[in-house]
Amino acid sequence: MESYEIHDMIIDNELEGEESVTVAIAYNGEDYLITFNKADLEIINKWIFEDNKSLPATLPEYIIESLREEIKRFI
Repeated sequence: MESYEIHDMIIDNELEGEESVTVAIAYNGEDYLITFNKADLEIINKWIFEDNKSLPATLPEYIIESLREEIKRFI
């Protein structure tokens, strides 16, 4: 199982009326930004940064579940 490294976590209390948590991670040599709804930790969006562009990302479910567990410890 490959691991990831969290670079930053932002807890936003006012994203268009919904609270959210955005996590910046490095995984497989790439940088990702994942935003979760703070209330239920469902994904709002996932982005990968390549060639100075942000593109929709796909991540393994075990990474998403692991991030949810880490977020629960912080909030």
